[in-house]
This record gives sequence, structure tokens and C-alpha cells, in this order.
Amino acid sequence: MFKDRVLSGMRPTGFMHIGHYHGALKNWVKLQPQFECFYFVADWHALTSHYDDPRVIESSTFDMVADWLAAGLDPNQSTIFLQSQVPQHAELSLLLGMITPLGWLERVPTYKEQQENLKEKDLTTYGFLGYPLMQTADIVVYRANKVPVGEDQVSHLEISREIARRFNHIYGREPGFAEKAEDAIKKLGGKVGKQYQALKIAFNQDGNAEALEQAKALVMAAGSISNVEKETLLGFLTGARATETALIFEKHRRRSNTKFAACRPILRALAATILAIRKSARCGRCIRCIQTIKPRPGCGRAARRRALVASNANNR
Repeated sequence: MFKDRVLSGMRPTGFMHIGHYHGALKNWVKLQPQFECFYFVADWHALTSHYDDPRVIESSTFDMVADWLAAGLDPNQSTIFLQSQVPQHAELSLLLGMITPLGWLERVPTYKEQQENLKEKDLTTYGFLGYPLMQTADIVVYRANKVPVGEDQVSHLEISREIARRFNHIYGREPGFAEKAEDAIKKLGGKVGKQYQALKIAFNQDGNAEALEQAKALVMAAGSISNVEKETLLGFLTGARATETALIFEKHRRRSNTKFAACRPILRALAATILAIRKSARCGRCIRCIQTIKPRPGCGRAARRRALVASNANNR
């Protein structure tokens, strides 16, 4: 059994600000000595809303990782990587899309909220609708059990849990599991059995969380079946009884780990460069300092660097 594993990411859609630091980065830095941490640049997630002009994703990726390192993320303690460089994210997202009911995705609260808030963008695409599928793949491919997110992402975590359970239910069942469940339903009796089936359909097809709770209560209150049969029926609802699926996810995780080794020397060199800039500038403003790395023609960064150096010289 692996130790507690943290997974989180950010979309490279522009310059970072103080909200990113207090909302996520500061917590990431605290977590890395305690757990096995995976932090990734969610460039495929960014593509769901910036597909019409992906140049901002490319231009923001380097700056964002540099900000992470300047804020205190350590590539010797955490695994930092680019989502699009690990194809298993897309592969598993595709597989999860095959078994996820459309109604589940359409009922995610943030789907319609984002469309209302970003009316200037055409977000009526499968990529945007399937955002939770890719987020689910991000989590399960590393079997992460700690996923720090903002309040707006809580509903995504809930549907991720249900998608994983459904995947387990379909592909990870023990031999004869469905037959055992059907036998247990018959023992519930005609009326109660039909009610159980109706609630199960309401949850699996419509994502009705209330129906799931009602079905669980119905099973637990049944006196005509054994505890083992109750466990079977609860697993039949959520797909919790899985045997082989862990091996499928572990295979994806092992394949994706081969991508990380090549990234670490580059990140360590970048972290050393940032540390050198911080020591030479002596301004203590890490986020500002890292903007001086690799200025591109016409971006104004070279001018800001000269101004920063001049300011520090005057303050010494």
C-alpha cells in the first residue's frame, strides 16, 4: 500500500497573482515534506476553454513553473510535470468517457455556471463538458488519496468518485457478482426489490445522490437478507466491490512515471537559477524576481529587470 499521495495542478492561462499563492501554492509547499506530492501543469485542462488561442498556454507554462519554484516547491521533494507529456492522462480520460452517462456531466454545477460567466467564449464543446472526466483520470492514474482543490472544484471531486466507482463496477467485479446481487434483490421481496432497482437506476443514469442514500437506507433496513448480501447490494449500487481495476490503474501509473525522470534535472537547474537571482537581487520578492528569467523580445521583461536591479542597487 502506497503512502498518502497528494495530486493537484494549475491551468497555465496567464500570469499568476497573489490569490494563486494564498489559495494554493502556500498549501502545496506545506504538504510536500509530509506526503508524496504530484503537482502538474494542467495544459490539457486549459485547452478546454482556450482552444481558440492556445498560444497563451505555451507562453504561460514556463512562467508558472518558475513561480512555483520561487514560492518554495522543491523538485527534490515533489514531482512536477506537464500533463500533456504523460499520454496516460488522455488515454484513461477516453476510457472513462466510454462509461460515464451524459446526464452526470450535464448536472455538474460548474458546467452551466462557467458558461454564464464566460459568455464571450464558446464553451459548448465536448472538451469543456468532459472536464471532470480528465480530472478523474488525473486523480486515479496516480491513485491519489489527497486532492487539494478550491470550493468550485468540490462537485468535480464528487463526480470523480462516482465515475471511478462505476468503472470499478463494470470492469472490476468479482466472478458471479451480478448473479449474487440479483439473488439478494429477490430476497428483498417484490415491492422492496422494485424500489431498490428504481433507486439504483435513478443514481446510475441521472446521478441522483438522494436516490443513492435512499437505496443504502433501504438495504440496511432489510431484515430478509444477511450482512454479506447487504454488502453485495451496496456494492451493486456504487461499484465498490472491485478486484482487477487497481491493476489497470497501477499499469497506467507505472507507464507515466517513466516521463518524470527527464524533467527533474531541468527543474533543479531552474530552481538553482531562481535561487541565484534571489540572492543577487536581495529584494525578497520572489515572484517579481523570477520574471527576469529568459526575457523574450518585446515582452518588456528586460526593461523590468533593469529597473529591478537599479532599484536594488539604490537600496543597498
